[in-house]
Amino acid sequence: MLQWEHGGIAIFQSVLYRTASAVAETEDLILISDPCWLPHEVENIRRYVLDKAGGRPIYLLFTHSDFDHIIGCGAFPEAHVVASNALAGKAEAEREQILEQIRTFDDDYYVTRDYPVVYPEVDIIVREDGQQLQVGGTTLTFYHAQGHNDDGIFTIIEPLGVWLAGDYLSDIEFPYIYHSSTLYEETLHKVRSILDRHPISVLVPGHGQCTEDMEEILGRQVKDLQYILDLRSAAASGDEETIAGLIKDCPFPRNMRKFHYNNRLLIERELNIARPAT
Repeated sequence: MLQWEHGGIAIFQSVLYRTASAVAETEDLILISDPCWLPHEVENIRRYVLDKAGGRPIYLLFTHSDFDHIIGCGAFPEAHVVASNALAGKAEAEREQILEQIRTFDDDYYVTRDYPVVYPEVDIIVREDGQQLQVGGTTLTFYHAQGHNDDGIFTIIEPLGVWLAGDYLSDIEFPYIYHSSTLYEETLHKVRSILDRHPISVLVPGHGQCTEDMEEILGRQVKDLQYILDLRSAAASGDEETIAGLIKDCPFPRNMRKFHYNNRLLIERELNIARPAT
């Protein structure tokens, strides 16, 4: 499960959706992001963290509230939880809906966990774009990252130069747009300014491979922006051939087609395009 380990950052990758969980280690703290999916995978991360902690405080960061990213929350009761104000402020009904997705997954696959399934209770709330948390010589800088959903954040860990990107800038997924294509574009347009402000050594996306190559990061940005622009244009004109061709090379077509279709539906709603009755 340990995919990559270098310079104070360890990246664990689940067998499910190639979901990435990161553990960052500085002199001041241990930070875990989005521990997931399966019980033994979460336990591997927990053991790694406890072996490394050595009395340092443990922080648990959630990049956003999708159920696959909060599924390991209950395994780290000692951690200080960090997340956005939108994640922290979700209504009880929304929280319960997310938790029910976890319970449904576990029931579908007869999964049992030795920790409680809980929604994150946030101790450190990210309210402002560019907000920082200083712990000794470690600085965490946060940027709102909306579009995929409504409560995402980017996190930069310095001096490590680690960028935790959540469900953006993946090498394996095109944009999965659950909330707003316009806000997704705004989030992607932050990439260049983040690279200008921070000496990034590695980008960790929520799914797929990390990268130490800054040109690769910019290439992922361009590709994702182009996908949104092309899908919006093709949806507006009803160009079925172009819409289908946008994911012709996607690696897991039986699954990814539904996300592409849902992106189309969302953009059609944004454009006020009425779909024919079926």
